[in-house]
Order: sequence, then structure tokens, then C-alpha cells
Amino acid sequence: MAAPPCAFSPRGCRLFASSGPDGRLRVWDTAGSRLQHEYVPSAHLSAACTCLAWAPGGPRQPPSKDGPQRKKRKSEAGEVDKQLDILAIGTAVGSILLYSTVKGELQSKLDGGHDSRVNCVRWHQDSCCLYSCSDDKHIVEWNTQTCKVKCKWKGDNGSVTCLCISPDGKMLLSAGRTIKLWDLETKEVYRHFTGHATSVSSLMFTTVKPMNESKPFDGITGLYFLSGAIHDRLLSVWQIRSDRKEKNAVMSFTVTDEPTFVDLTISEVKEEPVKLAVVCRDGQLHIFEHILNGYCKKPLTSNCTIQIATPGNDGDSTPKPVPILAAAFCTDKQSLLLVYGNTLQPIIEKVSLNTSESHICLVRDIQKVLSLKTDAALTKVKTPVVNLDTKVLVPGIPGHSTAIKTPASGKEKKKNKRKPGETEESIEERLGALDIDVSKVKTPGGLPQTDSFAVLLVQGLESNDAEILNKVLNTRKENIVKNTVARMPIHAVIPLLHELTKRLQGNPYSASVMVRWLKSVFTVHASYLSTLPDLIPQLGMLYQLMESRVKTLQKLSRLHGRLFILVTQVAASQTVQDVPEVNQTAKLVYEDDSSEEEGSDDEMIADKDSDENWDEDEEKDKEEQSDEQDMTVEKEINGDSDLEPENESEEE
Repeated sequence: MAAPPCAFSPRGCRLFASSGPDGRLRVWDTAGSRLQHEYVPSAHLSAACTCLAWAPGGPRQPPSKDGPQRKKRKSEAGEVDKQLDILAIGTAVGSILLYSTVKGELQSKLDGGHDSRVNCVRWHQDSCCLYSCSDDKHIVEWNTQTCKVKCKWKGDNGSVTCLCISPDGKMLLSAGRTIKLWDLETKEVYRHFTGHATSVSSLMFTTVKPMNESKPFDGITGLYFLSGAIHDRLLSVWQIRSDRKEKNAVMSFTVTDEPTFVDLTISEVKEEPVKLAVVCRDGQLHIFEHILNGYCKKPLTSNCTIQIATPGNDGDSTPKPVPILAAAFCTDKQSLLLVYGNTLQPIIEKVSLNTSESHICLVRDIQKVLSLKTDAALTKVKTPVVNLDTKVLVPGIPGHSTAIKTPASGKEKKKNKRKPGETEESIEERLGALDIDVSKVKTPGGLPQTDSFAVLLVQGLESNDAEILNKVLNTRKENIVKNTVARMPIHAVIPLLHELTKRLQGNPYSASVMVRWLKSVFTVHASYLSTLPDLIPQLGMLYQLMESRVKTLQKLSRLHGRLFILVTQVAASQTVQDVPEVNQTAKLVYEDDSSEEEGSDDEMIADKDSDENWDEDEEKDKEEQSDEQDMTVEKEINGDSDLEPENESEEE
């Protein structure tokens, strides 16, 4: 399974964009790991996102360019500013979407260039041009202002999987398995490289200047670039040389698994080493630091390996690894931005780079960090102004804070009018406000009733007590479930949905029980849920779970039908085999007297003899007829005839 596409924004990696298999685009703020934008394409189920690319934050050319090019960039400064924070999204159906993170909406759509899956999109540094490649073997140059194709040409005999534009913007690297360097003006191949045995997944230049400064620089000769491929644990470094015969890699970096995300610091000075950060499929991050100075035969190993694990202090004493999803170097080149955890709600953290240690394991409590981030996000929700002395009982699982504080503030105002000195309600008064009669809990069988189930459910959600929640949520009686959900307070609905979502991720047995609770919650409290302003992020995880399970329903139904046919056929064949054979022997035999038996035996013998005699008589008759025919033939030959009686008398 391919890694979900993700990308950091230029100019300091202020934003991080990622897209999951559901087709939803999420843009996170790297400073606080907060979700800033979420975009759902209209065809997100059939046209999933396959690649992402941020518009360039400005030209990355070295300052030693001549005057006319500077004037050109200045004239295009307005266009470049308009392109800031634009995200190009390639889809599985061949279209490209341009999403504006400033406006929070889709800006335009590029159609008509590709007939198949878009594998890679790349922006040009100095203009509004966009390049894309696809499984249809073609490379397309787009004009993002007019949303039309500027040029389209065949890039390979197979799928073109990756692109990269040279630092001067005049050359283009493309790769399927072999790597080609194209001249963007003539659209002709400038150089060929051997490439990899599998499809190339990453291409990027590592230098902007040649290491040998004695020769004049034409903008491309002498530069190094990096490539990685799927199912390949080696990243190769290639050098663009004047000799066309040199097509092999000059060095390689070895990692523990297939690379899924690569970032590097570009070397601008000869003595400056290139720093490379490679995130692998196994969740590890490898840091390389090497000076590119020519051919190196032996593969280079990483200077430092970074892993993240949970502390394992609470229920489970065994630490669990936390996968690293992406990593990027900061502007100071001495620190890293790490993205780890879940793709739906990742954690973004800035760590200092220390390559003196060969292996670093960072211990992070993901659950605690996520709860802190959620609490910080909830504090920014605008709520009605309430009395500062008021204390509200907030559920342990974050819910909708507005719904919690609004009724309490009203009660507090009424209470202050009657008793100005009292500022807080007791627990007994709070339970009494729920209209629950505790005296009716006891039953002859000792089992709790529906009203006590509601009390236990609220207590379990507020204290996050697994024992109480298991006692309540494991009930299978539909009537008790409906009455419990109907009697529970409004502010406990969202925490209950979060708890049910967490339990749905467990084994299928518990999921089948939790679905009954979900049905009752959505049926009874649908009106309340429809009024929540932040319902989509609150129920995002639940929606993902339901959608992933529904996707497999059709396949499971087909499998169920086929298995049902097989089972019925096997059962039918077994029933046929299990039918007892009919006994042909007579169960009752009636015999007459012995004299009659003898007479019957004689008759049978006589019948047999007569039959045999009949057969013998028939054989004799046939022989006589044949003899007579022979005699007549002989007589005719001799001139005799039995039909002349006169001759017979004369002979006599």
C-alpha cells in the first residue's frame, strides 16, 4: 500500500498538508499541530488524492544572476504573490485541483491533460507553470492562469512516476524506472540515466552549484540529484556530467526500509555537506550528512536514526513504537520538524538535530499530547460570558463546551438571586437536577435499572472508569439501551460518542454491541447534534471508521453469496450420499407343496428342452435349404431339370 501523500509548505514549513485514502485534504499548522483547513472534493471517494505540491514561495535561484532576469522576476512578483499558499492536488482520475489555503476553497480545476492516474505534480520556480506526469506515459505543462495545457509530450514507454525541475528552471527530470533529463525549451532528452529496477518515487536536486568551480557553469553540468524507488532500500545520487556515456550513480545511501518521505538541505558551497532526512515505511527516520565530492563505491549508512515510542507506564508496560510520517529541516538546518502518530490527527513537533548519537529514541505520550491539543483548541471556541465564580463539571473526554456552560450559567444566575452567598452546587444537588430517583435503583434481582444505568454512564464518562463503562455498555437489551440514552444529560452525548468510537476500533464482538448504542444516540439526540457548530471534527474519526467498514461490505456480500452456494452444494451432495440403498431381497417368501414344486421343475426343464430343440430344428432346416440350393445348381450345370417328367421316365 502506498504512503499517503503529504507535503510541507515553502518558506519555513509553516503548514503541513496531507491526504488520506478517503480523499479528504487536511492542512495543519506546524506551530501548534492544529487543523486549519479540511477540504472534501466532490468526487473524493472515486478520485482519491495521489500527490500534493505547494506553490513555490519565491525563486530559489542563486543571487549571481544578471539584470534582465531580476527585472523579470520583479514584473512577475504580483503573480508569484498570488500563487502563495496554493496547493496542487493530483487525483486518480487524471484531473488536477488547485486549492487556496488563504480562501479555504477550490480555486480552479485542470482537466483534459491526462487520461489516467496523476503520479506527480511540480511547480515551476519563476512562473505560473505546473508540470504533471501520469500513468498514461505523458508529461503535461499547464498554464495555471488559463487552466489549459501549454504542452504535452510522451515521457516514457511506461508510466512516468516522478518529476523534478532544475534549480535554474530550464531542465526537467522525469523518471519511470529510467531517469531522463529534458530541455524544457525543445522538449528533447538531454541526458539518460540508468535509474532503478522499480518505479522511482522521489527525485530532487542536492546542489545548485558545481563542486568544480574552475569550469564555466552552464546551469546544469556538474550538479547532483537524488532518487529513490519503491521496494528499494538504496537512495542513489547521480551527477550530471558533460560525458554522455556516464549513466550510473556515483554514490548511494542505505536505509532500513522503503523510503516514503525525503527532505534535504541543498548544498550551496563546496565544503558544505548535504543533510538528508529519510522517513522509511517502518516508521524510522534516518539522518545522513555527507559532502558530495565524486564517486563513492560503498553505500553510505546513516549518521543518526530516530525512533519514537510510547512510555508504556499505564496499563501496558510494553512501549509501543509510534510511526514517523514525515520530517523536514527548518531554515536554520539545525532542527527538524517531525510529524508522527495517526494520519487523521498527526502530532507535529520541532526537535533539535544531534547527529553525535547514532540512535535516538524519543519517548512521547500520544494520548496526553492529543488531549492537551484538544483542550487548547476548545479554549478558542466563543462561548457566552458567564460569572467567573461559576464552576462547571466538565466531562473527562472533551465535548462541546458551549452546551455545558450555557444551562449552568442560567441556573447560577437564578441561584445568586435567591442565595447571594452560595457560589457552587453540591454533588447531591447536581444529581437531583438530573431528575433521577436513586431510591428506585434497588430491584429484587439486584440488577440496576435504566435510570441507574444513565447515572453510571455519566459517572464513567466523567471519571473515565473502564469498569463502569464496561458494565453499562456491554448490555444487549434494546429497551435498556434506548431508555438509558433517552435519560442521559445532553452534555454527555459527545463524550459518549467518543467512547463508542474508541471501542469500535476494538474486536468485532464489541463493535457489534457498540452499534446498538450508536443507533440509539443518533435516533434520540439527532436534533441536538445537528445544532453543534463543530460536529464534523467531533465525529470525524467515527465517520472514517464507518466509511472504511462500508467499503468492504460489497466484497463481503459477494464472498458470502459464493460461500453460501458452495455450502448448499456440499450439503446437497452429502444428503444424496447419506440416502440408504434400497434392499432388493424379499422380506417374505411364500412356498407351495413339494409336488407342485417338482411339477414346476419338470415344466421348466421341458421348456428348456423344447427351446433347445427348437433351436436345433431351425439349424437343421437351414442346412437342408442350403443343400437343396446346391443340388439345383449342379443340376442346372449338368442340364438336368426336375421340372421335365418325361425325361425322368425315360431314364427309368
